[in-house]
Parts: sequence; structure tokens; C-alpha cells
Amino acid sequence: MSTIELTKDNFDEVVSGNDFVLIDFWASWCGPCRQFGPVYEAASERHQDLVFAKVDTEAQQELAAAFEIRSIPTLMIVRENVAVFAQPGALPEAALEDVIGQARKLDMDEVRKAVAAQQQGE
Repeated sequence: MSTIELTKDNFDEVVSGNDFVLIDFWASWCGPCRQFGPVYEAASERHQDLVFAKVDTEAQQELAAAFEIRSIPTLMIVRENVAVFAQPGALPEAALEDVIGQARKLDMDEVRKAVAAQQQGE
């Protein structure tokens, strides 16, 4: 499955319409982003049941600002409309596979309980 280019126009539809979305925040001038690109694309071929998306932070500055992206590349994983992972830096293939595996194993009922508890404590 090829990656989907996310924009402010389709972001909500893609993220809320899918249970598991990986998002690569990147820019064409960013060397580490260009290194991570082929690793990310290869993972999208191996995990065709997941949605792989990209946000060009230059073209989509509003989205980058909304998610407080300060360093690129940044990988974010959203499961059932909850951001369960966000980390800047180009991940090597093994690390990306590990993160995907961990995100797959999450008990989303437990995650939602933790988020609700955290929000009540604020």
C-alpha cells in the first residue's frame, strides 16, 4: 500500500476513518527525512493492513503546528483516534518494526482509561 499524503483537508477523514495510522512528518530539504523515507515506504509494503501517511511540514504548516512538530522527521502513530506514539528522529528499520509491533499489542481500552485518568488529573 502506498503512503497517503495528508493535508489539512483530508487529515481528520483519514485518521478518524482508520483504526491504525502511522504519520511521517517530513520535509524535502531534510536529510534525515530523505534517509527515513525508503525505510517507511518498505514498512508500508510489509504492513498492508495499516495506513501509512505523510505530512509535508513545509506545505502543511498548520498541521505541523497543531501537533507541535519541532523536529523532523517525526513519526506519530494514531490508534482509534488516540496518539499512542510520537518521536522525532529517523528510525532504522528494526526500530520501526519494533514500534509497530508494540503499537499493535496495545490494549486500547487500557490506553483510553489512562488518557481519561490523565485528563481528570489536569
